[in-house]
Amino acid sequence: MLLLVAIGAFVSSCGGSKANVRKEESAANAEPAAVEVTTVAAIKRELPRFFEATGSLAGDQQTDVAPQTSGKVVAVGVDIGSYVRRGQMLVRLDDAELKLRVAQASAQLEQTKAAVRQAEEKIGLRPNQAFDPNRVADVAAARVTLELAEKNLQRAEKLIESGDVSRSFYDDARARRDQLKEQYEVALAQARQNYAGVDVARTNVANAQAQLGLAQKNLQYAVIPAPIDGYVTERVADLGEYVSPQQKVVTIVRTNPLRIRIDIPEQAIREVKVGQSVSITTSAWPDKNFAGRVARIAPNVSAQSRTMTVEAEIENSGNALKPGQFATVRLLQERAEPAVLIPARAVVSDAGVNRVYVIKNGHAEQRLVQTGQTDGDLIEIRNGIAADEQVATSNLEQLTDGVAIKQ
Repeated sequence: MLLLVAIGAFVSSCGGSKANVRKEESAANAEPAAVEVTTVAAIKRELPRFFEATGSLAGDQQTDVAPQTSGKVVAVGVDIGSYVRRGQMLVRLDDAELKLRVAQASAQLEQTKAAVRQAEEKIGLRPNQAFDPNRVADVAAARVTLELAEKNLQRAEKLIESGDVSRSFYDDARARRDQLKEQYEVALAQARQNYAGVDVARTNVANAQAQLGLAQKNLQYAVIPAPIDGYVTERVADLGEYVSPQQKVVTIVRTNPLRIRIDIPEQAIREVKVGQSVSITTSAWPDKNFAGRVARIAPNVSAQSRTMTVEAEIENSGNALKPGQFATVRLLQERAEPAVLIPARAVVSDAGVNRVYVIKNGHAEQRLVQTGQTDGDLIEIRNGIAADEQVATSNLEQLTDGVAIKQ
């Protein structure tokens, strides 16, 4: 009896094992469950072309402001981040000594003007009157006396010919004329010498006026103004500090427009022109494009890199962009070319390899593709996909080559 029970248990055990094996073989031969996906047809259309490069944004203008005279800082009107207008006070220096110099120069000018008036009165010259030595009183008197002596000599010449006067009378008249002529020339020379004194006095006035102007200018330099509109990026001067023209007190940058330089490869030179549209994106604003234009093009190509430097100006009226930011620049080209586009979410990237799953006959077909430009949420597929082919856009992580698809 015990032997029969053992044999029955063995047979039952063997039957159960065979059933389990058959179940496992059936499970192994069964097809994987279908993956539910959404699909979109690849489209073909004209796509504007652009050249893409990277660079750093820089201010349109940046200046280090230094004082034009030395002095102690008594007021600071700005700080880092302050927006300033051209001419606005940045720093003011102590001006007490400068005001004193203005007063001294003004007094000196008045003294020189008085000296001019005195020199002019000495020769009878009125202000702004042209100099004529014969108008000087001593010269005019000497000239009248000389003219009278000339007439007397002329009469003596006629009388000596007629014998009415002696030779000695004529000689006396001639000697008198020569003496008065000499006196006239001495008076004339003295008048001219006195006028030279007027010239010197007037020159002293001009020098004093220049000194006064310089003192007044230095007084104006006590207020250090902003040379441009912009933002303060650095403020060095502090209250009580002594500054000189050799050191800056403030740095100002103008942020609208901003500039960015990029290098264009030699083969693309003919496609770049001044005024050409550009757009940039930054990591701070990944979903926003900022417009600009090509403003300047370098006249040469670098012999080392075989590239040409192009500078673009970017509109920044809202001050969203900051100098120093890293940006990606797209330089729009005039030509457009046909391109196959699919949603960017349909591309699976792994270690630099891009894959797309095309849906055909209810199964996923893996394609290795090369991507190109982006256009909004679409991306260009340069090879591997044809227009109108259906590509999967969801549950991509569950897809493998040949897997069944449920739509």
